[in-house]
Amino acid sequence: MVYFCPGFEAKDNWAADCFRLFRKMENLIDFLYCLDPDTSMKILMCLDDPSDLARVSCVSRCWRHHVIANGLCKRLWLRMFPQLSKVDHVVEPNSSLKEPAEGASENFAEAQTLESENRVYTFLARAITSFPIRGLMLEPIYASSTDNYPEESIHNTLEPRDRVGRRASYWSSEGHSNPAVPETLIYKLAGDLCVIYEINIQPFEAYFQPGLPIYSAKAVRFQMGHAKSPIDDPMGESCNDSVDDKFVWTYTSQEFPMAQENRLQNFKLTEPVMCIGGILKIELLGGVQRQEMDGLYYICVSHVQIMGRLLSPALGVDILEPSGKFVLKVNSYTQPSKTGDSCANSSVYLQRRVRDLGQIINILPGNVFDATEYEWVEEDDSDDEFDL
Repeated sequence: MVYFCPGFEAKDNWAADCFRLFRKMENLIDFLYCLDPDTSMKILMCLDDPSDLARVSCVSRCWRHHVIANGLCKRLWLRMFPQLSKVDHVVEPNSSLKEPAEGASENFAEAQTLESENRVYTFLARAITSFPIRGLMLEPIYASSTDNYPEESIHNTLEPRDRVGRRASYWSSEGHSNPAVPETLIYKLAGDLCVIYEINIQPFEAYFQPGLPIYSAKAVRFQMGHAKSPIDDPMGESCNDSVDDKFVWTYTSQEFPMAQENRLQNFKLTEPVMCIGGILKIELLGGVQRQEMDGLYYICVSHVQIMGRLLSPALGVDILEPSGKFVLKVNSYTQPSKTGDSCANSSVYLQRRVRDLGQIINILPGNVFDATEYEWVEEDDSDDEFDL
């Protein structure tokens, strides 16, 4: 029997010829053998999904060594999330470095560092693709101004409804004669390491005023970063000090136009952003609605949602001041449970449920209470789907 193989003459020993052919084809397919390191790097860096690099590492020991030795996973993450450029080093749970052999200490330590970085960034890829997208709000910590405190506090923006019982629920700025005056709202997120995809804001419609005016902003812009020092609890509202002196902003978005409509408006970021430090600022750029009573411009917001992936507590950061760099930590290589995520926000849930103290006092023992005058609000689980 005669077999024909491209580039080979027909021979009786066809099995040996086919074996040599397959070996040549293998070397041709494996471009790491055929191309210089720089060209191989350019090819692999065309990948745009960190999960693909994890698969590449499984092809062979040679490919795995190439990925780790050149820090390809880290390079890809830096391209996707420039905020990671300030990573000083990574830390793994219960990490213990082996003692380097005599005469090879520097090479051994460098190899350990590269392997550790590869594990951390590979786990980061898994977290971003497997951890659920959810609401990331923990608590509001600052408003640049408040018209009537606490009735029109920033804490009202946690409530998805624009009225609770008989009381309107919204935040209102102070009135300004100049519509260009900006306002700022700052929130603390559920963890110090998150990936943000979108922010949703609902302007407030004053259903109790003639003409049902909607006090939206002209445009919005977002910043993310971390606090320079632990945030004081009373910072809350209308702080006299410059708020930017208390934070380091590592990301600033483009400006998004806001519609003068009473609906939850979606502001989707052009690219997902890694928030390092768990602080998000909303800049409301200019008022559009003048109040008929005093002729001043106000901005009012009834609800804010921050949507993304919570990477804490599996991953975390330690900020290194004053350099602004940070340590990227893996606290656990296991994915947190969904119940753990909801419990982290239980204090905010309870705070929202007891915010109307006037109504609570009325139903305490010893107080006169007329059930016919109290408007009970039916709790709907669907309303709380994105409360946090």
